[in-house]
Amino acid sequence: MTGARPQQGTRPPSAAPEPSTATCLDRIGSHMTPVQKVGQLFVAGVRVRPGSEGTMAASLAALGNHHVGSVILMGPSGAGASAIKAVTERVGLLGQTVGESRVAPLVSTDQEGGQVQPLRGPGFTDIPPALAQGGWSEQRLRRQAAQWAAELHGAGINLDLAPVADVVSSGMGRANGPIGRYDRQFGYTAEAVSGHSAAFIEGFRQAGVLTTLKHFPGLGGVRGNTDTTAQVTDNVVGRDSRDLTVYRQGMAAGARFVMVSLATYTRIDPARQAVFSPVVIEDALRKDLGFDGVVISDDLGNAAAVQSMPPAQRALAFLRAGGDLVLTVNAEHIPAMTAAVLNAERDQPALRARVEASVRRILAAKKATGLIHCAD
Repeated sequence: MTGARPQQGTRPPSAAPEPSTATCLDRIGSHMTPVQKVGQLFVAGVRVRPGSEGTMAASLAALGNHHVGSVILMGPSGAGASAIKAVTERVGLLGQTVGESRVAPLVSTDQEGGQVQPLRGPGFTDIPPALAQGGWSEQRLRRQAAQWAAELHGAGINLDLAPVADVVSSGMGRANGPIGRYDRQFGYTAEAVSGHSAAFIEGFRQAGVLTTLKHFPGLGGVRGNTDTTAQVTDNVVGRDSRDLTVYRQGMAAGARFVMVSLATYTRIDPARQAVFSPVVIEDALRKDLGFDGVVISDDLGNAAAVQSMPPAQRALAFLRAGGDLVLTVNAEHIPAMTAAVLNAERDQPALRARVEASVRRILAAKKATGLIHCAD
């Protein structure tokens, strides 16, 4: 999700599991039921706003029924780290015992800074917007990012849907609806954004929190915000664009997740939105840049950009295009989405193979951040 409502390539380090890890993940995969595997492919919204306790309890119960393996905490909340820790402990009950191993959930949020910082209050630093962070040295940003990540880690959060890797030109500036309007970019050149994105990622790695480069292949050249606008189109970014070097460097810095945008890129695939395009995901991201981590969608729940398609079809189209992790901030879509995948894979070997590969990538990321403990 863009999060902009106020409130030949380098492989990522350790992307390929070590032999002992591979054995562990193979064993878990062999013990998982089809329903459990499909559940791992989804991250659903959980409200942590004041007064949302009843809704949260019902939502977590429903997610447990569908074996959902990841959540995103939706603010704004000013209750502080202790209150969020109490929430993440409840979210932890979504973890599953598979064979003799425990698979805990990924707990994520959009903690970028500035107007996109859903978690505030005691225990959370007020993070400046990325444009201000971009004025710091990379060393300072790396140090500050490690502190922010340690705060999230202490509150039970293990995945941040940041940093923003979009390059907004100085000519576009605040006319860029999803990024520039909210000062979410680190700077106005690919070089500036690359160095600071990498520093952010490295700081988070120090604290053991996973990061997400977004929004591939870039929202810096558009005017409309896909959260609130349909048919957002970019006519500039191509597979050879310099802006994509930001993703290459972020992967080298250790980003295990890349979020794909909901815009359409006429120079890459004019027929489909990026999130539903195998040309964008399989060719531009995986083949050109060598990414073998987890590909997560931008919001396929409430975003205006996908409302013309039924929720179940959104999930299937993303997975068929090569995506791994379906994000929906609207947890009410989970039953229809998971059922659609389960029904389709029964007689579609190609989809079933994609599900297996996606589950493996997600489990590898979980293992890397300590969410899987194997009985070796």
